[in-house]
Amino acid sequence: MYAPNLTPSALLYAEWVPYPVGGSFCEIGSGTGYIAVTSAHRGCDRVTAIDIGPVSAENTRKNAERHGVSDRVAVLCGDMFEPLTENDRYDVVFWNSNFVEASFGDPAAPEGPEADRDAMLDLAFCDPGYATHRKFFDGVRDHLNPGGRVLLGFTDLGDDELLERVAREHGWSPVPRRRAVGVYPDGELRYELLELLPV
Repeated sequence: MYAPNLTPSALLYAEWVPYPVGGSFCEIGSGTGYIAVTSAHRGCDRVTAIDIGPVSAENTRKNAERHGVSDRVAVLCGDMFEPLTENDRYDVVFWNSNFVEASFGDPAAPEGPEADRDAMLDLAFCDPGYATHRKFFDGVRDHLNPGGRVLLGFTDLGDDELLERVAREHGWSPVPRRRAVGVYPDGELRYELLELLPV
């Protein structure tokens, strides 16, 4: 999740996401760790934050330590659920997804550290063909406690129809739980919290 001073989505999702008091919470794509740290402060006993980017994972670890919850927040680096074991299960799994279906990447860009950084930034926003969403829909069921909830942060920059189709292919139906519209100089942006229900 992005820093709350940089985007209203972080503030919205932090208030919208239900935190299971005394329970377990997993954030995919933790970024700065804002949601993961908030979940620990809101009463979750066990929190796991996962990010594919080493810099983001380190940011999350440092913020958990800075805000006094490193004893409850485990930070892992990896792609989606790959760092977890089959025994890792949660009451709530949340992902503020990379909802932009197109890619910003430049295939002619030079290689090296700067290109690697740009590629990670691209992954944070873009998911061509919703391949990453497919991984999420395919893997999340294996990491839910009985009665566990799956929540997705989404915006109208994403492809609603493709999301619905891909989710249903993997046995899920996305249902809107909260919505808000932000008004900006270049237009409006709709933020949504979706819950994935089994079908």
